[in-house]
Amino acid sequence: MKVKIHTLFQYLLETTDAAPEAIVGFSLSQSPVLGDFLDDLDPQQSLDWNGRDFRGLPELRDHVLRQAGLDGLCIADDVLITAGAAEANYLAIMQLLQPGDEIVTESPGWPQAEVLAKAAGAQTVHVHRHEADGWALPLDDLARAVGPKTRMIFLSNPNNPTGRMLTRTELEEVVRMTDRAGAWLLVDEVYAGLEWEGPRAPSVAGMYARGITTGSVSKALGLQGLRTGWLICPDQTLVMDAVIRRENASEIMNIMGEVIAEIALRPARYESALNAARAAGMSNLAHLNNWVARQPGLKWVAPQAGLIGLGRLPDGIDSDAFARFLLADPYRTFLLPGSAYGQPGHIRLGVGGGAEVCLDAGLTRLAQALADWSG
Repeated sequence: MKVKIHTLFQYLLETTDAAPEAIVGFSLSQSPVLGDFLDDLDPQQSLDWNGRDFRGLPELRDHVLRQAGLDGLCIADDVLITAGAAEANYLAIMQLLQPGDEIVTESPGWPQAEVLAKAAGAQTVHVHRHEADGWALPLDDLARAVGPKTRMIFLSNPNNPTGRMLTRTELEEVVRMTDRAGAWLLVDEVYAGLEWEGPRAPSVAGMYARGITTGSVSKALGLQGLRTGWLICPDQTLVMDAVIRRENASEIMNIMGEVIAEIALRPARYESALNAARAAGMSNLAHLNNWVARQPGLKWVAPQAGLIGLGRLPDGIDSDAFARFLLADPYRTFLLPGSAYGQPGHIRLGVGGGAEVCLDAGLTRLAQALADWSG
């Protein structure tokens, strides 16, 4: 079936040429530049594929397991390097879902699962997170949503877009209910590593035989342009099925993405980059919390992890209309309306991007736009 566009991507396409002067709600850490990696790159590096393994560079896959805390729980052959977490999710969902199946997912949440489920002819069952509960995932509701047709549960942890985290205990309960249904559990971890409250949650690939962990270097390390991510699963059949589907789509991983990602995930370098991203994120988050507290009628539940959260607009303001109002003169500031996540009374706020996004200027203009709208 045809893959239909989602509201989030539709808005991004429609506003690509807007050339904003500031961005509020940027979703990844400040991006490095190519020069940061030149000393570690081999000028004689072939630009053919890696020539060693269809699953990705072995040393890169070792790094992926290490950063996910899966050493000793999974092996390198459980890892497939992909074109970002998006391709990893795509490969798993499209190989596993059949017409008539059900996929249970969260709302608000990353919309890719529902888009792909529709294309596969499967039904999506939503479990709703509520702002009044701090965007916590209601596990009782999740258990009731799982039924005989459930083929997969799809979650993001930390949650995208609220930044709410599932703890180890909560994940263990989700694993139990998934196992009872004989289903697969896919957890997208693109924001893992940027925890503001508590430790990083365990990766589900190390907790469950049908657990699938996906992630990438895009968010915490700011390396979105590499299009380098991964799928981790202890089920070798699932991993090989993903290899086969990828062979008929993107075919093999891009060599420069693999090589630079391998450098970026080397333990000492990864720890340094992650520490810098955490320091910047925590500083910006404290600033944003103080700013929100000063805005009449604007509220938000600060994220426990990751770089974004949802802010609730004052009553009566439609997020789509307000986002376009803010993008126009004189404000020239981009943010994503909450309708992209099924939350039309909200806007996405965030603390990523570094100096290039001009966060302070964006917040000043956002405050003025809110005052002008109300006036």
